[in-house]
Amino acid sequence: MADLATSYSQLRPLMFAIAYRMVGSVADAEDITQEALLRMHRDTTVVDTPDAYATTVTTRLAIDHLRSARVRRERYVGTWLPEPLLGVDDSGDPAVRTELNESLSLAFMATMERLSPVERAVFLLREVFAYDYDMIATVVGKTGSNCRQILARSRAHLDAGLPRFEVPRARRDELARRFFAACHAGDLAELEALLARDVRFHADGNGKPPAVTQPVIGRDRVARFLLGLFRLAERDNLLVRPQYVNGQPGACVLDENAQLRAVFALQVADTDGEPRIETIHTVINPDKLRHLAMR
Repeated sequence: MADLATSYSQLRPLMFAIAYRMVGSVADAEDITQEALLRMHRDTTVVDTPDAYATTVTTRLAIDHLRSARVRRERYVGTWLPEPLLGVDDSGDPAVRTELNESLSLAFMATMERLSPVERAVFLLREVFAYDYDMIATVVGKTGSNCRQILARSRAHLDAGLPRFEVPRARRDELARRFFAACHAGDLAELEALLARDVRFHADGNGKPPAVTQPVIGRDRVARFLLGLFRLAERDNLLVRPQYVNGQPGACVLDENAQLRAVFALQVADTDGEPRIETIHTVINPDKLRHLAMR
């Protein structure tokens, strides 16, 4: 395992990328990655393909974690969203594949909640990380034929909810700039023009800070709700600072002491030939922001 030990620094980003997309928690993904590395270190088996071995150990640990976390998710107050990451991607590599960035969005990861742990593993390993079916079958303990069926079933579950990524980054960034400008200015007409007709606003607070526990749906309702939020932010002297969140345009909300209070993430899609915001995710649960305050 000497060769494997020398590869740990290269393997860790891949392992974290898989674990984070599987479980949606930064702390849990780091724990899973660390446990996987320890298991690999203790294993004396000669490994020909360290990345495949690391993927197998990490994915199996993530599946086990999701199975044990299911009850906690069911008791969650309101919408459950993944813990956000600030920046373009989670690999530290600006040249990371585009599909990895897209699979990192809060909208994509929240949609993964529709899948069982094994379905999620098969979908991510095939659609995001491009592993072949034989490799995936080894990871999840199924046959290659089973994995093909699982993938087809997963696609059917996700078809209506998967985000669309047709809008180039430059246009998404410009739309986000106009969005936050309209929110600050209280410009209802401009804001409505930037939102999809069936736009959805989700907030994750778990009953700690005040937050809506059901999605706000529809252009008019979301626009008016947002303007109310920004009026409250101005009253409380909160600073809304634009920031990439999980690879998508968004913002951090800071109080007068520069403490992080919330994170916004915007999901932009092409609607009738025009880019519009179709989903807004807001994480205000302090437990899900703690890892950002520590960095």
